[in-house]
Amino acid sequence: ALARSVLVTGSNRGIGLELVRQLAASPQPPEHIFATCRDPKGPRGKALQELAAEHPSIKLVQLDIVNLPSIQGAVQAVGSHLKDQGLNLLINNAGVSSHATLCSLDMQEMLNVFATNVVGTLQVTKEFLPLLQQAAKGAGKQGLSCSRAAVINISTKLGSIGLCLGVTEAPMYPYRASKAAQNMVTRCLAAELQDKGILCAAIHPGWVKTDMGTEKAPLTVEHSVQGFLTVLASLSQDTSGAFLDWEGNSLPW
Repeated sequence: ALARSVLVTGSNRGIGLELVRQLAASPQPPEHIFATCRDPKGPRGKALQELAAEHPSIKLVQLDIVNLPSIQGAVQAVGSHLKDQGLNLLINNAGVSSHATLCSLDMQEMLNVFATNVVGTLQVTKEFLPLLQQAAKGAGKQGLSCSRAAVINISTKLGSIGLCLGVTEAPMYPYRASKAAQNMVTRCLAAELQDKGILCAAIHPGWVKTDMGTEKAPLTVEHSVQGFLTVLASLSQDTSGAFLDWEGNSLPW
C-alpha cells in the first residue's frame, strides 16, 4: 500500500475527489482515507458522500484551511481514528486560483489567494505535524517515503520562476506568485523535517480538466491522478524537497 493512512484536503471535487476515489479503489487501499473539505455534508460534498458510502475506508472530515479552529478540530477527529499510529501521508490539495492581471489586480484578492495557497497549506502542515511525527517514529522504517510519513503539496508549473519566460503567458499574478511562495514553503519543510523522518515534495499534476483547469485542459483528471500516485510511490530520500510533475519529471524552481 502507498500508505496506511492518507489525508487529502479539498477533496470534494476535481483532483482531490479523484485522489480519494483512486486510493479507495486501489488493490491495496489505505486503511484510513481522510477526505476533507469545508462542507463535506453539504450539497457540494454530494459526490464525496456517495463515494464514502461505497468505501468504509473513507472518513469525511470538515476542514477549512484558512480557519485555525477548523484545522484543529480536524486534527482531533483524525487523531481519534488513528489512535497512536499517526498520519502517514498529508496531501495539501486545497487551493484557489485567480486570473488577475496587473490592471485588474485587487489587493484583497491577492491577500485571499495567499491566505489559502500559502498560509493555509503551512498552517495545516503545522497542526498535523505531531501526527506525522508519530507515524514516522512508529513505522519501523529507515529513509524517507510516503509509507512512512510525508507532506505532498500540489503545486503547478505556473509557479516556476524558471519557466516564467514569456510575456504572452497568462499573468495570473496572485495565483502564480502564491504557488511560487508555496514552493519555497515546500523546500523549507523538506529541510526542517528530514531529520524527523518526514518526506516533503511539490508536485505539478498537469493542466487538468477541472473547474479550475477548465475544459480547455488537455489532461483528464483520471490520467493525471494515476500518474500522480505512481510518482508518490516512487518518492524517497533522494526526492525529498523536489519539484516534480505528474510523470516524475523534475521542474525548475
